[in-house]
Amino acid sequence: MRTLVIDNEESIRESLVLSIKAFCPQIEEIEEADDIESGLQKILDFKPELVFLDVELNSGTGMDILSKIPKINFNVIFVTAHNKYAIDAFRFSAIDFLLKPINPEELIRSVNKAEKQKTNSNLTAQLNVLKAELQNTTPQDKNIVLSEQDSIHILKSSNIIYCSSEGNYTTFHTNTGESKIVISKNMKVFEEMLSPLGFIRVHTSFLVNINKIEKYDKGEGGFLFVTGGDKIPVSQRKKELLMALFKKM
Repeated sequence: MRTLVIDNEESIRESLVLSIKAFCPQIEEIEEADDIESGLQKILDFKPELVFLDVELNSGTGMDILSKIPKINFNVIFVTAHNKYAIDAFRFSAIDFLLKPINPEELIRSVNKAEKQKTNSNLTAQLNVLKAELQNTTPQDKNIVLSEQDSIHILKSSNIIYCSSEGNYTTFHTNTGESKIVISKNMKVFEEMLSPLGFIRVHTSFLVNINKIEKYDKGEGGFLFVTGGDKIPVSQRKKELLMALFKKM
């Protein structure tokens, strides 16, 4: 797999290249670039299948490189040392990223994912979500990318009524035309992402948008009724948290 590493910090770039050679045998050819101009030229000449792209470059950003390419026909793994908000933006857009300093296990996971995926036909749409998230520091109604093997769904958080989980699968129940979307990730991933946006874990298997709660029945063990009429169980240990939330509303 032809791979290009674009990073303006020589020591980090060289360290990443060494890690790739040590832990990722499927990568047979590696080239390097250190800014927007050299990165664009390498993409044109080398035609990489995978690009490790630093978020911040001396001459601009990694997004600046991608915006100059009419058709992106390679996979991208961003490399960042940014704050939590920037990391959340990557999670919302479902674009793969690695944190500096690079963890070898995370590197292996990302490269294996890129090899399996080959090219990402949804990357342009995901980059649009990422760009919007990076520019919007107010945690209001955000777009979230739900990625499946062959397609992606871009949802506003306000259109999610609740999430239910079974094993390593999470089902999104929405008020859009596609009422149920099943994603092969466990709910913990989405709980971390959605909790700051007004979602609450009321049960091991349920994460609810508090703005979609219509009624709380404290009898029969405790149930929430949400938009659309579904009935959501509330676990015993979540009742106090839920009642405290209601008092603040």
